[in-house]
Amino acid sequence: MEEREETREAEWFVPKLGPRKFRLLVGLSFYPYSLMNASYVLIGSLLAPQVHYDRMVGMALVYLLAVGVSAHSLDAMAPNKPWGAFLSRRQLASLAVVCLVPALGLGLYYALSFAPLLLLVGVLEFFFLLAYNLELFKGRFHGDFWFAFSWGFLPVLAGFIVQTDAVSLSSLACAVFGFSTAYVEISASRPYKALKKERSGSALALASKLESVLKGVVASVIAAAAFLLLHALYG
Repeated sequence: MEEREETREAEWFVPKLGPRKFRLLVGLSFYPYSLMNASYVLIGSLLAPQVHYDRMVGMALVYLLAVGVSAHSLDAMAPNKPWGAFLSRRQLASLAVVCLVPALGLGLYYALSFAPLLLLVGVLEFFFLLAYNLELFKGRFHGDFWFAFSWGFLPVLAGFIVQTDAVSLSSLACAVFGFSTAYVEISASRPYKALKKERSGSALALASKLESVLKGVVASVIAAAAFLLLHALYG
């Protein structure tokens, strides 16, 4: 019997029904974590004295495309092929570019039209998107600190800046919240992935506990964004 390649299709967020290639494609987006990343943008935007909801939604879309699809597609090109070979390197690169181009275009539009300060955040995020996911510079930026900074800290600031073209103490404090929760997420995710590959009962039990931590962090950040949004709309 042909041995199936090792992939991450057993992850909790991968659909259990449907064609295998479709399930892996959905899993490749890491949609719970991508929604968590977009939630940071909402949180930052909702701190502004006056919220432009079109900018908030647009900036969240920028992150969903750039991080949710492009960054994860680049990450899947790693030599260890974490999602197997269901897509070739060329297909993954094409998927990354197709989603990154509109994300960059939309981000540039907001920067040039409303918030020039956003250009600085955009340059930093573009650098980390390549340096982290492609492990450039000998993987120097492929660590927990830089993940939390680019994935949690900067998106909060991006959400606030697109509304105000400024940085405030409250936005910096909230960006620390983004950094902290993203740091917890990546710190739990790394051992979780390693334990999932083991077959012993103790390893799987610990992996299950870490999975609960991951779900809790994702739910907490999304819930915080939902609370702030509902408060802004109806509070």
